[in-house]
Amino acid sequence: MTSTSAAAAAHATVHGYPRQGQGRELKKAIEGYWKGGVTADALRRTATALRRTNWLQLADAGIHEVPTGDFSYYDHVLDTSVMVGAIPARHRAAVAADALDGYFAMARGTQEVAPLEMTKWFDTNYHYLVPELGPDTVFTADSTEQVTQLKEALALGLDARPVLVGPVTYLLLAKPAPDVAAGFQPLTLLERLLPVYAEVLADLRAAGAAWVQLDEPALVQDRTPAELNAAARAYRELGALTDRPQLLVASYFDRLGEALPVLAKAPVEGLALDFTRSAAANLDDLAAVGGLPGKRLVAGVVNGRNVWIDDLEKSLATLGTLLGLAERVDVAASCSLLHVPLDATAERDIDPQIVRWFSFARQKAREVATLAKGLAHGTDSIAAELAANRADLASRTHSAITRDPAVRARAAAVTAADTHRFHPYAERAAAQRAHLGLPPLPTTTIGSFPQTGELRTVRADLRAGRIGTAAYEERIEAEIREVISFQEKTGIDVLVHGEPERNDMVQYFAEQLTGYLATRHGWVQSYGTRYVRPPILAGDISRSEPMTVRWTRYAQSLTRRPVKGMLTGPVTMLAWSFVRDDQPLADTARQVALALRDEVEDLEAAGTSVIQVDEPALRETLPLRAADHAAYLAWATEAFRLATSGVRPETQIHTHMCYAEFGDILAAIDDLDADVISLEAARSHMQVAAELATAGYPREVGPGVYDIHSPRVPGAGEAAELLRTALTAIPADRLWVNPDCGLKTRGWPEVRASLENLVAAAGEVRKEVEHRAS
Repeated sequence: MTSTSAAAAAHATVHGYPRQGQGRELKKAIEGYWKGGVTADALRRTATALRRTNWLQLADAGIHEVPTGDFSYYDHVLDTSVMVGAIPARHRAAVAADALDGYFAMARGTQEVAPLEMTKWFDTNYHYLVPELGPDTVFTADSTEQVTQLKEALALGLDARPVLVGPVTYLLLAKPAPDVAAGFQPLTLLERLLPVYAEVLADLRAAGAAWVQLDEPALVQDRTPAELNAAARAYRELGALTDRPQLLVASYFDRLGEALPVLAKAPVEGLALDFTRSAAANLDDLAAVGGLPGKRLVAGVVNGRNVWIDDLEKSLATLGTLLGLAERVDVAASCSLLHVPLDATAERDIDPQIVRWFSFARQKAREVATLAKGLAHGTDSIAAELAANRADLASRTHSAITRDPAVRARAAAVTAADTHRFHPYAERAAAQRAHLGLPPLPTTTIGSFPQTGELRTVRADLRAGRIGTAAYEERIEAEIREVISFQEKTGIDVLVHGEPERNDMVQYFAEQLTGYLATRHGWVQSYGTRYVRPPILAGDISRSEPMTVRWTRYAQSLTRRPVKGMLTGPVTMLAWSFVRDDQPLADTARQVALALRDEVEDLEAAGTSVIQVDEPALRETLPLRAADHAAYLAWATEAFRLATSGVRPETQIHTHMCYAEFGDILAAIDDLDADVISLEAARSHMQVAAELATAGYPREVGPGVYDIHSPRVPGAGEAAELLRTALTAIPADRLWVNPDCGLKTRGWPEVRASLENLVAAAGEVRKEVEHRAS
């Protein structure tokens, strides 16, 4: 490869970096602060130290320009709301009294006030806090945190680029505040918001910023002409400012499509584009609009969302093609590295050769730097890296781990009959009512109960060999007895065993399925201080023995009430894992579904009459472009039905979804053919119940009346009001009463109080329903 002027200037950069620290120090400090054991100053010192470590790691990897402003105590969209002064009225007193406590009140709520709604960040498993806006919203600039982080990085002698959520994406992600008419469009506030961004940009320039990145991932979705015009207007006005840094507008997760010519013509100095996965079409689209003459292109060629090593030669070929399309081409990951674990070298329990297939955040930073060096100085300058990369790619391709002929033959033999229940829903519903004998508005929970420190210690002791299997099982049985006893005393109708043996709803199953690899340190932020360790799907999937039957059968032996079998669905098993990238997702989903089908049938054979197969990720995995929806939903719903269609009509199949926008997949929810679906509804004030009713959804529904992602305990009256709202959309004979999600992250005192209130609310409203019927 021959250097050109554009190539010679190539720099390495990233859009963001994991926040938690190698030992999840941020999580521990924040939760310590919430409990009163860590002071605000100590928390801030921890955050400052983590930022410094991150930037120095990036610089050591060869990153020329580090991001600032991507670090957050809870969520970067919430940080943006603080930056622009969009504080909901109910939180203003708390923010005024103490900015940090008020910040956390917006994120988590208090006993007195509800938190902001939370939902998924595009098609990832990261959750953001939804801004609440209205026609009376007054924006005010507060760039304190952004300026502070920039100055910290500059003081280390680093080139630094602040990263902000762009104004158009911020408004497109927002919702009308609870007291605002539903038809209100937050994007109408753009003219009011832009002067605030102008003030922040001026503050950052004064603090030493040469460039500022404005993230506009919402523009990779289908956008109306009015929305595209708003984007053009926003960057025309921001570009015309005289007191500002150079502007880099960034998009990721998909191709920009019709938004690309809008941004290419905007008076900004650079664009950052994703060139991985479906976003690879950005290359042809960029050529079609004539490139970016006179501008900087930050090329996201390293996948920032998966853990496999990059094909360096393939990325170099893409970069070489891009050289003629911009004045300057820099190299980056496709998106923030927030979505991958921190460091693959920490995984010492996995075969070292297999670890060489992995690229976590620290490794991706080095890949980006290697590509930038090769682009600037030619392939000879990175010959050793390219040779090692070729060897590692070949090692993965030819490994026996990746292919199992028996699994592939079984998947190929699936027929249409395997993916449908034999009896129609009306017949099943009648059989299930007769078999289960449940009252109107039956109560249940989603599955998990609090994971105490004692439970985590017992699991750790088993792994470390400090206790034997018998002692471990005795402790798990004791926990199940307590959970069953509490539910019976409280009056819950359909019980769960509480899942004390499970570390995570995906990892637990992944550890028992062939083809999956589990990490020990691969933590990724899901929301706030909630971190998960997504397993790595490396090969063909099969189940060697039952995974849940032992504990479900034991729980059922303790009660005459039905106990739900609890499984994680095939789409969620993919979405919350790092999936293999060497075959279509539909093929992998079918393999997982067949393994789960075996488990469902074993549960039924063991006497389980209610089986819940959770699919909280069905909506989040929906492609960002409408043109891609049908193909995805076809294989996703087929995989769920394949897992659940082998049971008798009297066996009731439940599923669960949470914290996503469901309005555009209602037909797919119907297509799952589950007998009962439970969904998040408390923070969104039963919006989903009305949506299901409007769509004519014919099956039973449990819209959540208890928001488990907040520590506040909802009163019985509050839950009863939500139930009454749900009854305006869903008839009582099809309505269940349950929390929004599992109770794993909550403490026992709040769970006891909340579920007692939930059952009391169900009883109160049940009497009202029966009185009206009589």
